[in-house]
Amino acid sequence: MAEIVIVESAADAGGLVADEIVRLVRTRPDAVLGLATGSTPLPVYDALRSRLSGVDVSRVRGFALDEYVGIDPRHLESYRNVIFREVVEPLGLDPARVRVPDGSLEGIAHAGDDYEAALADAGGVDLQILGIGTDGHIGFNEPGSSFASLTRVKTLTAQTRADNARFFDHPDDVPMHCITQGLGTILRAKHLVLLAFGAAKAEAVAGAVEGPVTASLPGSAIQLHPHVTVVADEAAASQLRFADYYRYTWAHKPEWREL
Repeated sequence: MAEIVIVESAADAGGLVADEIVRLVRTRPDAVLGLATGSTPLPVYDALRSRLSGVDVSRVRGFALDEYVGIDPRHLESYRNVIFREVVEPLGLDPARVRVPDGSLEGIAHAGDDYEAALADAGGVDLQILGIGTDGHIGFNEPGSSFASLTRVKTLTAQTRADNARFFDHPDDVPMHCITQGLGTILRAKHLVLLAFGAAKAEAVAGAVEGPVTASLPGSAIQLHPHVTVVADEAAASQLRFADYYRYTWAHKPEWREL
């Protein structure tokens, strides 16, 4: 089962995950990081700014989870822009080593295959950061997504578009389609780290961790992976049946075990 870590705050979660990423980069200087966007992973990126000081990140590689289809890459909310603004520049990563799926209409027919090939060439993702939507999606894999799915174009649900509308001037400006790593792609990463904060995520977290494995809740796919860490604040963990056990397990974790 996944390791569940319940923390007091998003900042605590960010520090915990950032420490693991630093350990990974020190061990493997050309580590491949799976990068998520949105507000959820920001505490991790914020914590990394100070922790990576003095660490050689010149060979670190990164792959974003997804991108909107048809959005101007210069748009402030294109995920290419977001990744470079919130991750690449603050952390001093080499921009040439960080990739985002190509959402341009010109190459969209083969963009998914191209991204899968690039991931394979890099040797796969070592640590994949994930958030989870209120409907249980991870990446942009909406309910009904196949657990075998690879990088491809998806239609965003009305709920996801509404959730993301805060980043745009008007709800109608949120793109209708995206290109996203599939659940099968995500499950190939060596270590999955799923972050969740706030009561609005509680139902999705409980379903992903303790509910049945079902395409109706894509986040439940993490139960099929051998190395998963879920880091949630108290509010997001509030519907977990076995929360006390998770706290007990974390409090008695052997020192020799990594995250």
